[in-house]
Parts: sequence; structure tokens; C-alpha cells
Amino acid sequence: MPADRHFVQSRKPNSARSRLRSCTAVRSTDETRSRIMRSVKSKDTGPERRLRSLLWKMGYRFRLHYKGLPGNPDIVMPGRRKAIFVHGCFWHCHSGCAKATVPKTNREYWLPKLRRNRERDRQAIRGLRALGWDVLVVWQCELGNAQAVSSALEGFLGPARHGQATPRESDCVDGRVSRHRSV
Repeated sequence: MPADRHFVQSRKPNSARSRLRSCTAVRSTDETRSRIMRSVKSKDTGPERRLRSLLWKMGYRFRLHYKGLPGNPDIVMPGRRKAIFVHGCFWHCHSGCAKATVPKTNREYWLPKLRRNRERDRQAIRGLRALGWDVLVVWQCELGNAQAVSSALEGFLGPARHGQATPRESDCVDGRVSRHRSV
């Protein structure tokens, strides 16, 4: 019974143990949030890799993170003068998207930061267009519908020059594709 009494006493809202527990929980969530935010990359993100995979399967070839252009576009096709940005809905404030919520804590930090991201995006797109490039922005939430994204990409890029990557009949052994191409 004494253990139960101790447990009941520690559950009082103003007890030192209760206050310590709540402070630890706040610190733990802050540390967790900080660790998660630090792990977010600016290149080779999941949405970017999905789009690159889709483009490759459609037969398009491209360059990544072209440093010579304003905004370092994620995907560039220099011969076509086409640039594609893959924007995360949260980081680039996709209007009308459920993923683009502003955090409730530390708003004095987040609001200016997200505003600067939007302004930087506008400047990069303006700069690319001034240089004669066509620009497409693909949002993270749009990548859930591969069919719609692929038709938007075809409309933006035109026909693929390389065609779809399909194995030749001579590459197949017993119905499977060989790892080594025959010459």
C-alpha cells in the first residue's frame, strides 16, 4: 500500500515530481523536434527522388542541382531550357495544402523564415525566366498522383528524346532481363 500512496501523491498537479515530469516532456519534444528539423535535407529529398524516378521511367534525361542558374533548380534539362523545382509543401508554404501549416510554437522564428523561402522562390523563378528558361514547380502533395504529374511533365517538357527504357529481346534470358547487355 505505501507504494500506491506514493503514486497517488505524485499525481497531484502541483507536486514537484509532476512539474519535473512535464518539464522533461517539453524538453524531450523540443529536442525531438529539433532533431527532426536538422535531419531535413535540401537535396535528394523523398519527393525529389520520386519525381526523378518518374522522369527517368518516362525516358527523360536531366541534370541535378544546376549551380549556374538562379535558385539551383532541382532538375534541369539544359538542351530544352527547362528547370523543375520540387517544393515541399511545408517549407515553401503551398497555399491550400494541409501539409503547409505554420507551427504553433516559436512563430516569431517560423513566419519570417517561411516568408523568406517564398520570396527566394519568386526571385529564382523570375531570374530563370529572365534568362529564357521555362520553369515548373512540382509540389510534394501532387506526387501522390503519378498519372497527373506525368501528364503535366509531358505537357511541360514535350516528347522524351530517349524513349522509355525497355530491355531488348537479346537481353532476356528465360524471361528475365540479364544484368549484362549483349553487344
